[in-house]
Amino acid sequence: MSTNDVDRMFVLYDAAYYDARRDLFDQDLADKTHCIILYDGDGVIQGFSTLKLYVTSWHNEPLRVIFSGDTIVDRAHWGSQQLAFSWIRLSGEIYRQAPDLPLYWFLICKGHRTYRYLRAFAHDFSPRYDTTTTPLMQALMEHLATQRFGEIYDTRTGILSFEQPQGRLTSTLAEVSDMHRRLPDVAYFLTRNPYYARGDELVCLCELSVANLRPMARRLFHSS
Repeated sequence: MSTNDVDRMFVLYDAAYYDARRDLFDQDLADKTHCIILYDGDGVIQGFSTLKLYVTSWHNEPLRVIFSGDTIVDRAHWGSQQLAFSWIRLSGEIYRQAPDLPLYWFLICKGHRTYRYLRAFAHDFSPRYDTTTTPLMQALMEHLATQRFGEIYDTRTGILSFEQPQGRLTSTLAEVSDMHRRLPDVAYFLTRNPYYARGDELVCLCELSVANLRPMARRLFHSS
């Protein structure tokens, strides 16, 4: 990516979050292995999603993890799902590189919009309102969260609560409409992460496999 690209990405980030700092943004971007970029018809970046692909060990067996970083879309382009579709396609490409190695999506959510993508993409994910997280999935979530964030992760609540905010949603983005509050997934997210507006993040996990994806996501996952 060019310096101009990163400058534009930070403009989008700064518009979405309080506490935005360019040095921390650059540091976080450098830590990621992939970046999906949404361009408009004029070639201007209107959104992006970063992720880090890595291999770790669990019960003495290797597994791959896609850790989601920042996902930002300019509000004028919220109706577009191209960024989400590209994310699923890329996940499918990663899966096919080593289909015998389990692949998990490790996601931290400070907003209900991000959390709802889990339901849109997958049959099973954790945590969720309608199914108790299995002990095995809970243990894996705790392992990944502690491995990456250490004592910042609270095993009792499943929340990352940073002493120094890593980015708080602007008041406009943090607002939850009454219509959305009535959705079971949103109501659950707000219960699990009541202080999301101050930057708290809910740790989530989802296996990325053909069997676990909903039909539309599965088609994109298979596409090249």
